[in-house]
Parts: sequence; structure tokens; C-alpha cells
Amino acid sequence: MSSLSIFRVATRAVRPASFVRAPIVRSRVQTPVTVAATRARFFGITPKRMSGHEDETYEEFSARFEKEFDGVQDVFELQRNLNNCFAYDLVPSVEVLTAALKAARRVNDFPTAVRVFEGIKAKVENQEQYKQYLEALESLRQELGVALREELYPQEE
Repeated sequence: MSSLSIFRVATRAVRPASFVRAPIVRSRVQTPVTVAATRARFFGITPKRMSGHEDETYEEFSARFEKEFDGVQDVFELQRNLNNCFAYDLVPSVEVLTAALKAARRVNDFPTAVRVFEGIKAKVENQEQYKQYLEALESLRQELGVALREELYPQEE
């Protein structure tokens, strides 16, 4: 017998009581019906995830994103806030877009400012609404020097 196997035999005999497993005693036999009922109880149940903005009104949404854009310090933060803002099933208000454009100017990000208008164009239902947004933001657009994609690439229309 090798010295390693003797060591194994010796350690088995000296094991503390905490390593000994207690025998499993089943007092009740689970029938197939109870097993199926137990599985059905857990089937298809996923935890409900709350974002914290379930009952948010449009005014609260606008105020929240205006505050977010006013605090933007870099391009990553600006683009993250824009993605979050445009991810909702609504078109942001003119005030939110004004704050976003000013934030783009503050972090000196011209391409993102142009893409704000592309996002508006994608979110509105028709061309008339897009024109209304352009009219409302025209003075700010001229002040900041933000051109539209249609102006930059007229042949792609």
C-alpha cells in the first residue's frame, strides 16, 4: 500500500463531526401532481422591474430632462441623456430640445447638435410637426450655428 493511500485512510477516520452528512429523511412523498403544481407556481414568473418613472407626467418628464441637460459636462453624458430622452414613446418638448442643443454647444459637439434634429424628424408623426419644431427652434439654431442635415447634404433627400 502506498503512503498516499494510507494518508487517505487515516484522514477519513479523523474527520470532525461537521463533515459528516446527516441522512436525508423525507417525511412525505411528492406525487406527480404536487411536483407539477410546484413547477407551475414558478413557471413564467419574472420579477417586475420598476424604473421609477411609471406615473410621470409630460411636464415632469420635461423638467427632469431639462435638469439632466443643464448638468451635462461631457459628450458621453450628452449622448446618453439624448438616447434616454428619445427612447420614450413621445417627442421631447421644445424646452428639453433647447437644453440639449445648449448642452451640445457647451461641450462643443456639433455632430450631436445636428443629430438632435434628425431625432426630432424620426420621432414626429408627420412633416408638418417637424416644421413646427424647426420654427420654434429656428432662432436658437441660428444663434448656435447648427445646420440641418437637409442643408448639409441636399442631394441625399
